[in-house]
Amino acid sequence: MKFADLHLHTQFSDGTFTPEELVLHAQKSGLACIALTDHDTVEGCARAAAACAAVKMDFITGAELTAEHADTEVHIIGYFLDTENKTLLERIAQFQIVRQQRIHEMVAALNKLGVPLKVEVVFALANCKSPGRPHVARALVKEKLIGNLDEAFEKYLKKGRPAWVPKTKMSALESIELIHQAGGLAVMAHPGLNRTDEIIPGLADAGLDGIECFHTKHSTVMSERYLEIAEKHHLLVTGGSDCHGFSKNKPLIGTVRVPFMYVEKLMAAHQSRNHVSK
Repeated sequence: MKFADLHLHTQFSDGTFTPEELVLHAQKSGLACIALTDHDTVEGCARAAAACAAVKMDFITGAELTAEHADTEVHIIGYFLDTENKTLLERIAQFQIVRQQRIHEMVAALNKLGVPLKVEVVFALANCKSPGRPHVARALVKEKLIGNLDEAFEKYLKKGRPAWVPKTKMSALESIELIHQAGGLAVMAHPGLNRTDEIIPGLADAGLDGIECFHTKHSTVMSERYLEIAEKHHLLVTGGSDCHGFSKNKPLIGTVRVPFMYVEKLMAAHQSRNHVSK
């Protein structure tokens, strides 16, 4: 059987792998297909696609967008995105600026708490347009201002902690529309992590194409429940490890192995939509 991992991050957002390193790990894990789903950016897709082509591995372009629906945070992944789509690039550029501003606000909050972290250290470590909380946590560890990443989140950066800063989000409906106009399919990421079951039917009616049934933090029971929900609402099924490289001590790539039949259904849905749109 062939398997895929359709939720992966690189150094272009908050992962630690380069696109080439990610593909190397995917190859070692015996994967037949991967998708790159960095936060609010498609910058790494061209390099990942080239690396996949070199080893004859299927590749799907993607991006993970942070959204909100009914006062609930949801993450919507766009698959098969046109990485040169002007509207998509303009919109995610706006959210990259928001992300950068959020770093300034988090560091300012830490400074008020007496933690002498410099914002320049965070941006130098991140070295990307889509920085996030993991970069602040890594900078705290690097500067020996905290013991480890878990402690950084628990003490300062988790929601409700003193250096947590809320993130400006687009609506889930806007994210679905943005993905569709960029030629992609819109899939809700890790619904079990965000506890978003009750909003799935409404989003399905509004154009959501699929849900991520398989995820590192989904138990077998949870995955089975989401498979039932996907079938009930005629949604595509995806899954992935949500690997961020070595940011969580060991890479998760390949630990969630999505049967290739789901990838084939995803590809067929994309081809069908493109054919209709033309």
